[in-house]
Amino acid sequence: MLKVEEALNKILSHIEPLGSEKVSILEALGRIITENINAPRDIPPLDNSAMDGYALRSEDIRDASLENRVRLEVIDDLPAGFISKKMIKRGQAIRIMTGAPIPGGADAVIPVEDTERGDGFALVLTPVPPGENIRKAGEDVKKGDRIISAGDLVRPAEIGMMASVGRSFITVFQRPLVAILCTGEELVDVDGALDEGKIISSNSYTLAAQVKDCGAIPVQLGIAKDQKEDIENKLRQGLRADVIISSAGISVGDYDFVKDVLKNLGMEMVFWKVAMQPGRPLVFGTIRGKPVFGLPGNPVSSMVSFEQFVRPSLLKMMGHRQLFRPVIEAILMEEIRKKTGRRQFIRASVSLKGNQYIVTTTGEQGSGILKSMVKANGLIMIPEDSEIVRAGEKVKVQLLDSSGFGVMSRIVS
Repeated sequence: MLKVEEALNKILSHIEPLGSEKVSILEALGRIITENINAPRDIPPLDNSAMDGYALRSEDIRDASLENRVRLEVIDDLPAGFISKKMIKRGQAIRIMTGAPIPGGADAVIPVEDTERGDGFALVLTPVPPGENIRKAGEDVKKGDRIISAGDLVRPAEIGMMASVGRSFITVFQRPLVAILCTGEELVDVDGALDEGKIISSNSYTLAAQVKDCGAIPVQLGIAKDQKEDIENKLRQGLRADVIISSAGISVGDYDFVKDVLKNLGMEMVFWKVAMQPGRPLVFGTIRGKPVFGLPGNPVSSMVSFEQFVRPSLLKMMGHRQLFRPVIEAILMEEIRKKTGRRQFIRASVSLKGNQYIVTTTGEQGSGILKSMVKANGLIMIPEDSEIVRAGEKVKVQLLDSSGFGVMSRIVS
C-alpha cells in the first residue's frame, strides 16, 4: 500500500490545469485569473476631496482658531461628479463634497465640522496644512500599474479593482465538470421509497457538495445497481466530464465491480489502496487522460478520501496555487490509541483557548458515522508509526473549517 504522500504525489503528477474561459467579473469570484491586468488610467483620475467640507487656500486660514474665526466667501457648491469652472482666489472657498475634484486655486480641504456656515460665507475655526484632505490623482493606481497578475485568486477586492478600471469581463481557468456515481443495491435517492433493507445514498450529495465547495461543477450520474452493465452504462455517461468519481464497489467483495468496469472503459490504473484509515480502498487512474477516482462507499471514508486526494486535484485543475487545507498544531485533550501501519484521520473539534489550540474527538469514529463529520471542524492526523498519543501532547490537525479562529498564527502547512 502507498503512503498518503506517495499516493497524493502520484495523483497530482497526472493532473494538469484546464484551459481558460471568458466570464463576467462577478462570475469570476473565487476563481483564478489567467491574464495580467494593467491600469489604463490613473485612479483617482483627478485630485479630489477626501471628505465633505470647503476647498480653500491653506495660507488664508493659517491663523484661524476658535477665538479668531476666519471668514471666507463661498463662491460655489461642488457635488461629486462635477468640476467647478471657478478659480479660488484669496479669501474665497468652494463648498465641496467627498470625491469631487479639487477646484483651481485650492490646496486643501477643511472638514465641514471645523467650520460654521453663514449666508454666502463660511467661518473657519482651525488651520489646515497644504494638501490636507486631498486624495491625489493616481494615489490608488497609476496608469500602467499591474493591478492583478495571472494566477491570482479573484476576491471581492479584485472584482472592485477590475470594475474601477473598466474591465467587465476577464479570462479565468475553467471549472471542471465532475461526474459522480454511487453504486449499491441497497441505495435509493433522497426521495426514494425506503423499503426494507434500503438506505438513502448520502454520498451522492456529500460528494456533490464537496465538489461545489471547492469551485468545481458536480454532475450526478445517479445510483447504479451492483451489476456490471448498469455500472458501465452510467460511467459511460460520465466520460463527457473532466473528472470521474465513483463511490463504493472498489474493494474485493463479490459485487465490487467498479474496478473491472473502469478497466473495460480504458482506465489505466495508477494505484489501488492507500495506507490510511478511514479510506484504505481507493482507486486512482486515468481514462483518455481524465482523472478517475474510485472512493470507498462508507460515508466518512468517502469524505475523508475526497479531502485528501480529490479536492487538491480539482483545485490544481482550476489553477489554484494553494491546494491543501491549513494544518495547525493543537493540544490533544484525550488519549488516542491505534494500530501502526496506517495514517489515521480522526474527526475532531478544534477550538482556541487563550493562545493555544485544543482539540477533542467528535465521538465514535466508525466510517459510517456521518454525525461525527457534522460535529467536526478538523481531522487529527496520527502518523503511521504511532500507536498511542496521550492527552496533553501536541498533534497536527487539518482544518476543515477555520472560521471563528481569527488570525491562524500557528499554521504549520
